[in-house]
Amino acid sequence: MVVGVTVSFVFAAERRQLILEMVRANGAVSLRELARVVQTSEVTVRRDVRALEAEGLLDRRHGGAVLPGGFTRESGFPQKSHLATAEKTAIADLAASLVEEGEAIVVGAGTTTQELARRLARVPGLTVVTNSLLVAQALAHANRVEVVMTGGTLRGSNYALVGSGAEQSLQGLRVSKAFLSGSGLTAERGLSTSNMLSASVDRALVQAAAEVVVLADHTKLGTDTMFQTVPTDVITRLVTDDPPGHDDRAVTELQALADQGVQISVAGASGGGGTGGGGTGSDPVPARQSRREMPLPGPRRNQVHGSAPQLRSATVMGDQPSAGERERERAARVADLRRR
Repeated sequence: MVVGVTVSFVFAAERRQLILEMVRANGAVSLRELARVVQTSEVTVRRDVRALEAEGLLDRRHGGAVLPGGFTRESGFPQKSHLATAEKTAIADLAASLVEEGEAIVVGAGTTTQELARRLARVPGLTVVTNSLLVAQALAHANRVEVVMTGGTLRGSNYALVGSGAEQSLQGLRVSKAFLSGSGLTAERGLSTSNMLSASVDRALVQAAAEVVVLADHTKLGTDTMFQTVPTDVITRLVTDDPPGHDDRAVTELQALADQGVQISVAGASGGGGTGGGGTGSDPVPARQSRREMPLPGPRRNQVHGSAPQLRSATVMGDQPSAGERERERAARVADLRRR
């Protein structure tokens, strides 16, 4: 549970002080959680966060707020586990439906991949290679799943094995799919993380897999961090949640990723349920009906050269759309993503 104080009513200054205290106590807090604690709307909280950022007291991140300098620092597991929990649950449900009986896969470290591991416990004949102690723990009592741990040095902040030992243990390995998460995802740079050692191991995991599946909730879309782990043209599929209708940034990033050939699987509101904080490794593999695909609109960057895929929302050079036109365009793009 995120550390916080519940109040019935506060003035703006008191509300912002509470927000600042929550961010300092947790490292990172979502706008949804901030709004719940101070009992106001996300619109008001977003305005408060902007004001606090202008004073240099915190940094805005897509869907939340972090301590200053968030581009170069990484929140620990306790902080990350409280962010976008419902979204991570829906993503894990959908990602588990991509795994077939008897497959061999690699699963990287992260709170979302931990949720995925809890749902893989009932996939018969599955072999999971991982550098995450939390993933291994989630599968420890699954008697039909074989778990293979990498070597390496334990990184306590996310309970992952990193370093040359982890990378060397992955040499010569070949599996069908790699499931990875990270700190940010953009169409320009792909998946990224704020820790160099974690990025290096994730790259080794990618090299072992025929397909790369990225698990990222909408708060990570459009966020860029220091170390690239998976370039966009290497990502086979993105599994994400349905971004809020007002979230233009996430919708735009999804469109850009699709235009570069990434298959997009969106977990709808019915795809998850719960908060994602529980689970004992015995959750059933979910049904597939929550999956919604976006088509591949054009060739990938590493394929033969040709005409570049065009964005669905293009503005003629020199024309300045009105506010009403921009709003209609945004609504159409959101509706298009949801419909697909």
